[in-house]
Amino acid sequence: MTRVAVATAFGGPEVVRIVDEALAAPAAGQVSIEVKAIGVNPIDYKLYSGAFGSDPSTLPLHLGSEASGVVVAVGNSTSGPGGQISVGDEVIVSGAKGAYAEKLLVPADAVLPKPASLGWEAAAGLLVVAGTSYDALEVTKVAEGDTVLVHGAAGGVGSIVVQQAKARGARVIGTARPVNHDALRELGAEPVEYGDGLLERVQELAPDGIDVAIDAVGTDEAVDVSLALVSDKDRIVTIAAFDRAAEEGFPSVGGGNPESAKRRKAARLDLVNSAGAGDFIVTVAKTFPLAEAATAHEELKAEHPRGKFVLIP
Repeated sequence: MTRVAVATAFGGPEVVRIVDEALAAPAAGQVSIEVKAIGVNPIDYKLYSGAFGSDPSTLPLHLGSEASGVVVAVGNSTSGPGGQISVGDEVIVSGAKGAYAEKLLVPADAVLPKPASLGWEAAAGLLVVAGTSYDALEVTKVAEGDTVLVHGAAGGVGSIVVQQAKARGARVIGTARPVNHDALRELGAEPVEYGDGLLERVQELAPDGIDVAIDAVGTDEAVDVSLALVSDKDRIVTIAAFDRAAEEGFPSVGGGNPESAKRRKAARLDLVNSAGAGDFIVTVAKTFPLAEAATAHEELKAEHPRGKFVLIP
């Protein structure tokens, strides 16, 4: 048996419950994981909010897609993206269904080796944000010499975008609350406060123009300012404002996009190794016990500390 967090209905975080479920032994190509930490992402609560439909036949909804832990059992033919998987391996689980659990049974393809340099919490919160960031940078073709505007630069995805864009040789201007400006400077970005007058403040910082805009918040302000500053719509991307992207004719990533999924999956091992080498840092803002998953979702939906939320079984 294992304790898992599920949504028993559609609605707000109050529908999340902790239940006991049986866990089968791993079959061929499967791996059992003792979970050490679980990444929390906005998509986790959006799934039961009704934003993507509310078919009661899909209930209960198993939550979460990323975690870190230790392999406790393997089936036959258990090779993952990093090679053979063995009992005792410290691993990262990516793209799993129902990662909000004490123990997981997952396909070997979802299991990657955890670098020793990464703690459990950072490893658990790594691949959704790093994969999203990589996806956005690839779509907009960020390269050396570009000036990149990142909306929501202090957030989980935005902070990785800043670091990966800097590593590509770009200049980065990032929107954030003033309380996060020093942290953005430490990452190499030039911070700017969002809100009324954002367009003029960015123009003052970058009188020669903005080459790329990456929207990690999904607000109309972010979209409108991006459209006003970037002449080539192919170099504007959003991870959240999907309706605006469709209306205005610029790219979006994620949201069930199969090309996004393909790019992120192909990059997983390189991203893990890059994080392990210290090329970018995943900041953990706060941890919660698994039993407080609903509280984590409530806080994630509101203004919250910079970085990732993580559950501990």
